[in-house]
Amino acid sequence: MVDAPSFIDDAVEEIDEQIGDANAVIALSGGVDSSVAAALAYRAIGDRLTPVYVDTGLMRKGETEQIRETFSYMDSLRIVEAQDRFLDALAGITDPEEKRHAIGERFIREFEREAISADADYLVQGTIYPDRIESEGNIKSHHNVGGLPEVVDFEGLVEPVRELYKDEVRDVARELGLEEIISERMPFPGPGLAIRVVGEVTREKVDIAREACHIVEEETAEHDPWQAFAAVVGKGTGVKGDNRVHGWIVSVRSVESRDGMTARAQELPWETLQRIQSRITGENENVARVVYDVTHKPPATIEYE
Repeated sequence: MVDAPSFIDDAVEEIDEQIGDANAVIALSGGVDSSVAAALAYRAIGDRLTPVYVDTGLMRKGETEQIRETFSYMDSLRIVEAQDRFLDALAGITDPEEKRHAIGERFIREFEREAISADADYLVQGTIYPDRIESEGNIKSHHNVGGLPEVVDFEGLVEPVRELYKDEVRDVARELGLEEIISERMPFPGPGLAIRVVGEVTREKVDIAREACHIVEEETAEHDPWQAFAAVVGKGTGVKGDNRVHGWIVSVRSVESRDGMTARAQELPWETLQRIQSRITGENENVARVVYDVTHKPPATIEYE
């Protein structure tokens, strides 16, 4: 396990040495990884850091508002409205790897544009060790590792938590004094809801996934999963009122894990599963059925794409 106080001192010193007198932008998502990276970089270079949150349209419910509130102490915080640009970049793409690369490239182009106005030469990211292992091992390309474009217009990438596992990042977050809503927050994939939509990403499917994920997080909270979410996986027949419908199938996943490298499907009570399916099908007329994923990692990954 990481010695959090020593790690913080070493990371701040390393960031200061790497960036020097230059400016940097931090890719801020609201998750614990990027939040810790932001806090460390802010300690190292202060106002020469510009936090940039890109609203891709693929984020959790209420994410943008939460970012504004949590990081209001950083006066230079920038929120970029880029929903249409990301959806356009994903149009027609069904392959999971192509999705990740399209998202990675779109992210970089957004940060490059913001870096010009901030006169920044460096990009700080919240890449953690499992991101690197899975990308380098051909399990899947993370948008901020294997999904990056070949040409990146930054003098350097700064990744202060690149050697840490998720549980270690949480230890550092607690030591930094970050709020529980950050330090204990459930993992959320960098590509966002795009990889919780199997096949082509559309606004309708993303909206369904967002609301379903919100319901799953609420209903599983008392069972303390490592990660719990929903994904739109296809279409199937159902009955709504007196009418036959061909609606979306939503798959629910709830897992227990330590670091995300392996995971076990959580044995949720039947009553919890029934509440989840009732809310998801009842609150969205276009959802025909809800299924529960009982597959461990391995053989499955935690996310669907």
